[in-house]
Amino acid sequence: MGYENLLAFEEKWGKKYPIAAKSWLDKWINLSTFFEYDEQVRKTIYTTNPIERMHRQIRKITKSKGTFSSEQALMKLMFLIIKDISKKWTMPVHNWGLTISQLYIKFGDRRKLDRGF
Repeated sequence: MGYENLLAFEEKWGKKYPIAAKSWLDKWINLSTFFEYDEQVRKTIYTTNPIERMHRQIRKITKSKGTFSSEQALMKLMFLIIKDISKKWTMPVHNWGLTISQLYIKFGDRRKLDRGF
């Protein structure tokens, strides 16, 4: 079903976004492995959400400051923002038990469950 949707996207949007469509079609074998996992696992292993969240928080604070007196002032502010944001990185990952069990089923021959992922 995913490949059919990709073909439909390419048919509708391929002329407007030819590079994206070609790239996704050329790399479909790699992209499609992501869809072998259920939705909860995909949400856990999909990395752009936390990265985008961090960028959004940095932009929110730096945008309101206007200009900085020096590069060092900006670097100090960035350090403090990241220090504050990083407190949330120690929180447990949502649905980690489900994710680790599915990864163990798929890659159990590569890693031991007791060693973690």
